[in-house]
Amino acid sequence: MSDVVLSVQGLKAYYMTRHFGVQREVRAVDGIDFEVQRNEIYGLAGESSSGKTTLIKTIAAAWKPPLQIVAGTVRFSFAPDILRCKPDELARLRWKHLAIIVQGSMSVLNPVRRIRESFVDFAFRHLGVARADFDRRVAAHLARVRLDPGLVDAYPHELSGGMRQRVAIARALAMDPKILLMDEPFAALDAQTRDILHEELQQIWQETRKTILFVTHNVREAAYLADRVAIFSAHPGTIKRVLPIHYPHPRDKENMLIARAANVILEEVKDEVEKAIRGQLGDDWQRPADRIPRPARLDLGRGI
Repeated sequence: MSDVVLSVQGLKAYYMTRHFGVQREVRAVDGIDFEVQRNEIYGLAGESSSGKTTLIKTIAAAWKPPLQIVAGTVRFSFAPDILRCKPDELARLRWKHLAIIVQGSMSVLNPVRRIRESFVDFAFRHLGVARADFDRRVAAHLARVRLDPGLVDAYPHELSGGMRQRVAIARALAMDPKILLMDEPFAALDAQTRDILHEELQQIWQETRKTILFVTHNVREAAYLADRVAIFSAHPGTIKRVLPIHYPHPRDKENMLIARAANVILEEVKDEVEKAIRGQLGDDWQRPADRIPRPARLDLGRGI
């Protein structure tokens, strides 16, 4: 039996955008190929607008116009090629097998409803959990992410950013997905809270052995959490290199192996940023000393 739980082959996609009144095609990803193994933590790292979010939205069966998929396959071990599935089939796939956590949980929390009503129990209702078993299961999942079960009666604004993101993780785990998808889940948090959640995510992974696929532009985060890191090329996105990180969980963030891996990822990403800048400003451009380059493009590609 194969241990491959997700296979993406030849994926190409583009957006139709309008800039200064002119409609144009913006390629998002251009020939993505990779596989994720069962029980693996797999990272997608690269510069902003390199196609990481487009890729994870496609895998989550959550793409919609103006994104157009033009080629490729996305296959799970438990489902056919989702790019050829009907909408009702995709909906069943999302509820039954996938859960996604995004940056900033306020985007999915109803600010006028308590956590119990607007978020945590949302997963349980769709899973058909009996009411008699509901409170026990909610408490168990909140405890798993180190939250007081009594917080189900709180409103979102009464929780810190880190606590809201813990609720997001609890909701995802409550759905018992085969794959947990995370799109920049810690980007909006302060450094201390982010480090704490990194440690807690590793502990949760050790307890559940969930397959996790996460997007990040933070090279240190990628090196610290992932078993393998796919490093994206400059826009349009392709996978330039897959870097294995042979260091068991839970990890020490200060370990030299993690620092070296983060430096390798950083150098690869910097090279891609420089290529993007030279594509806009010419081959004679040189990176200023002691500065990390940043693409000069405007808003084209933002959110890709």
